[in-house]
Amino acid sequence: MADKKATVTCPGETAVELDVLKGTLGQDVIDIRSLGSHGVFTFDPGFTSTASCESKITFIDGDEGILLHRGFPIDQLATHSSYLEVSYILLYGEKPTPQEFEEFKTTVTRHTMIHEQITRLFHGFRRDSHPMAVLCGVTGALAAFYHDSLDVNNPRHREIAAFRLLSKMPTVAAMCYKYSLGQPFVYPRNNLSYAGNFLHMMFSTPCEEYVVNPVLERAMDRILILHADHEQNASTSTVRTAGSSGANPFACIAAGIASLWGPAHGGANEACLKMLEEINRKEHIPEFLRRAKDKNDSFRLMGFGHRVYKNYDPRATVMRETCHEVLKELGMKDDLLEVAMELEHIALHDPYFIERKLYPNVDFYSGIILKAMGIPSSMFTVIFAMARTVGWIAHWNEMHDDGIKIARPRQLYTGYTRRDFTSNLDK
Repeated sequence: MADKKATVTCPGETAVELDVLKGTLGQDVIDIRSLGSHGVFTFDPGFTSTASCESKITFIDGDEGILLHRGFPIDQLATHSSYLEVSYILLYGEKPTPQEFEEFKTTVTRHTMIHEQITRLFHGFRRDSHPMAVLCGVTGALAAFYHDSLDVNNPRHREIAAFRLLSKMPTVAAMCYKYSLGQPFVYPRNNLSYAGNFLHMMFSTPCEEYVVNPVLERAMDRILILHADHEQNASTSTVRTAGSSGANPFACIAAGIASLWGPAHGGANEACLKMLEEINRKEHIPEFLRRAKDKNDSFRLMGFGHRVYKNYDPRATVMRETCHEVLKELGMKDDLLEVAMELEHIALHDPYFIERKLYPNVDFYSGIILKAMGIPSSMFTVIFAMARTVGWIAHWNEMHDDGIKIARPRQLYTGYTRRDFTSNLDK
């Protein structure tokens, strides 16, 4: 709603009045949509000062370290809820009643299997392919198998597609892992939880029974909750941009996966583990800290600080507690885990980190947890994508509910002016 005005003086014109919009939380927003009719546009590389949409799903205040899903604080959700309940909240906007949740959980559980022909797609990839490459390809291909619900203008079709993506993504993700190992695919089990089922498909084999450890199951569930949505980040914006053309949901989610794969986004926890491998031993930490503090050295400490959060990442608080629970349960002695724990201690006590608010973030802790579980770093971003799928779906669906306007950013052109062409080939 607009209750203020901003004035902009355009070149060669009198002042133009623009509405100042106010949301329920967060900064005021200047509505610049009418500037184009005055022959000017704004310049904002990365869109870091531009609201690309209106949304009711997630709110972030990076200065205060606040993350809310539909108004519910992330720490409360991670501590007292489950991933499927958070998924319901993100998709429908309210906390489910016990009956609503049971119906929702049953629907998700009963659609975890994938079309058998999809399993053959995997064999078209090399065994040493990065699992994210496989996940991206297979997710996009789902549109070829579930084309009975691709009318994006039909709310029921969108709901069916949402359930299919939420249900089948753990199955596809686990298959990406099994394929890379050369092991047989493990089919989903309807008697297990969402997180427990994923762990079972990852680690069980036909040779022996696999019992899901409840501590690891809860840790995986929290990882999924803490990565479920994060407002208008690069991958979510990608999903919305792809969806603005009317593209089918499987193509849009595949586009989000491709965006998430970047090391500056979803690949951060994988990059964090690679950094720990580079440090290698606790005795090497002082040298790497010296390099991190040297402005002339290109080495960066991954997993500390956050582009959005200028305070402590609210997700990291829960993830830190979960990390220590997992390490205690497994009783592991590992050089890289020892490096990680020493780095955590230093970051929480060293004035250099404290003054710059370079606290350990969610990527730092989730990478340690996943490594402790025996999950290779190449699968970290796959699990992130699996978790974020519900957030992408929620934003994609909200965009359709609000009415689609195709994304078409402007540009500041700095190339040649008009010039005549003569061919050198005719001479």
